[in-house]
Amino acid sequence: MAQIGSLTRYHLELLLRSHAWLPPFLAYALLLVVGVAVGDPLLGGLGFGAGVLLPVSAWYVRSVLSAEPPASRACLVAAAGPVRVHLGALLAALTVSLVLAVGQVAAVWWTSGSVANAGAERDPGAGAAVSAGLAASAVCVLMGVLAGALANRPVLGRAQYGIPTALALATLLLVVPYSPANAAVRGLVSAARTGRIAVPWPSLAAAVVLLAAVGAGVAALAGRRPE
Repeated sequence: MAQIGSLTRYHLELLLRSHAWLPPFLAYALLLVVGVAVGDPLLGGLGFGAGVLLPVSAWYVRSVLSAEPPASRACLVAAAGPVRVHLGALLAALTVSLVLAVGQVAAVWWTSGSVANAGAERDPGAGAAVSAGLAASAVCVLMGVLAGALANRPVLGRAQYGIPTALALATLLLVVPYSPANAAVRGLVSAARTGRIAVPWPSLAAAVVLLAAVGAGVAALAGRRPE
């Protein structure tokens, strides 16, 4: 575990130095500016921000995996093993996406107006809304990293198919009714209308289990497919 932690920090440092973190961040910031206005209800803004996190998190997986030159990656794989290297990359993408999620929730909270929509059945507290928004954002981040893991190497050998595949998977994970991300975002949208907030703990637990299973499978596949 200590070695995977070191590899995660290495990938994070490489991502920051290469500035590959910037395009997803700018795209996400632009979408938030377009989709969430100052004074909008908090729950609706949190729902929009959480949903957009899904494709952005998938993008960060690609950014982390492509930030390192092939020769440098080959040396790293030879020293630490492909499984650990790939897990470190996925954890780096997960870390930066979670940091973005926390920043998004704070920004939407700071610029929001009322907590729920006008005419809601009850007026909930901002603390409950922020807790639900953080949990829903974490669910979307986990599902986004899952989509990115499936849309890049070693699952997809051809890089040109990575972006459309990641977008398609992210869209499916967001709109399919039984997806944890769909349930979490739908819960925020419903809470904005009714004022009844429920933190999506079941969706968060399901997302953790799904990403752990997919991440382990993809890392194992990286050990079988030399690059």
